[in-house]
Amino acid sequence: MGDESQSQSQSLLNKKSILYARSKSHAYDELCVFRRWLKWMCVDQSDTLSTVLSWFVFIIFAIVVPCLSHFLLACADCDANHDRPYDNVVQLSLSGVAALSFICLTRFVKKFGLRRFLFLDKLCDESETVRKCYMEELNRSLKILFIFVLPCFAAESVYKIWWYSSGGTQIPFLGNVIVSDIVACLLELSSWLYRTTVFFLVCVLFRLICYLQILRLRDFAQIFHIDSDVETVLREHLRIRRHLRIISHRYRRFILLALVFVTASQFASLLMTTRSTADLHIYKSGELALCSLSLLAGLLILLRGAVRITHKAQAVTCLAAKWHVCATVDSFEAVEGETPPISQIASNQVFPVTSEGSSDADDVGDEEDEFDNTKFVHSYAYSTISFQKRQALVTYFEHNRAGITLYGFMLDRSYLHTIFGMELALVLWLLGKTVASIA
Repeated sequence: MGDESQSQSQSLLNKKSILYARSKSHAYDELCVFRRWLKWMCVDQSDTLSTVLSWFVFIIFAIVVPCLSHFLLACADCDANHDRPYDNVVQLSLSGVAALSFICLTRFVKKFGLRRFLFLDKLCDESETVRKCYMEELNRSLKILFIFVLPCFAAESVYKIWWYSSGGTQIPFLGNVIVSDIVACLLELSSWLYRTTVFFLVCVLFRLICYLQILRLRDFAQIFHIDSDVETVLREHLRIRRHLRIISHRYRRFILLALVFVTASQFASLLMTTRSTADLHIYKSGELALCSLSLLAGLLILLRGAVRITHKAQAVTCLAAKWHVCATVDSFEAVEGETPPISQIASNQVFPVTSEGSSDADDVGDEEDEFDNTKFVHSYAYSTISFQKRQALVTYFEHNRAGITLYGFMLDRSYLHTIFGMELALVLWLLGKTVASIA
């Protein structure tokens, strides 16, 4: 008996090791190109040397260079165009979100590994459509990252080149003014690029993971169009809810702290720009506006990804209810036969049934999807699933809504309205204090 239990435990350990080996990354897997870009961005921590280099680059470009830029390179005796009164808010905001993003990304990769973090180890259980679409989105995510980073970096480059070339600083720390300005300009631009890239990288990765769950939900919606039983539907929905709970648990600190950092940055900017002595010239406040735009863009990526997947997950309830109704109607029609009752004939005369290919479907456009649409579900459920089972499944969906949560609060559209109301109340309070002090 003891040998049998030992053999069973050994087989379980072997299965766990096989599963763990499946989640490991190797040099020639589907993450090869993605990992190469992470190395170029100096955020890869796959080995000891890469980890040391990653932390070294982070300390240099997120801490050292911003401090030198603020305390040494910003000239105190510059003219009105080259003065930088909002530099402290810009440096603190970018360094704060960069540090938050870098620490969270380091924790994710160290604890889960890149494959497990991106749920690539779970793709073997998905359909071919989900795997193909997710790999396409994975390759496309880097393009999305550059779409957000490069315009901000181009605007910052124009500002920094103008600021240094027009005599913004005269600190010859290398013995030559021109060489010193070139080196300082390159360091500041590299610091800006690094901090915004790290922040947008974590936001784009969250969007990528949410897109995988949307693909799963689309695949899950097809269950209602085939002859499936309640247990299959319930098991698949529980699996999706578990993955959404994992994503929420991993990203909840980052989303909350990012919201706090961005809100604090925006209110500090608003407080400084609404003073009576504030100078809002483009040469002075342009960099602050660019910083605020970058932070808000990253925050919108996070919130939009969370709200979108929550909306899709909660729309399953509507789809299941429609599936239940259509199955019930089909079952009654099958029992009653082909002769329609008088009430149905009168109803058809008052509300004529139109075909799905009518012009009404063309008027809707892209507002309807596989969850929220006005098409009938051609269900086969009446032949295999009883009314009580379908009703129990719909009741389960109504009382177990899935989605991205933030410490128990569902990140849906109503939550966004609450955030907007709180932000607006704080803005109005701050403006009231500012106007009262001016008066």
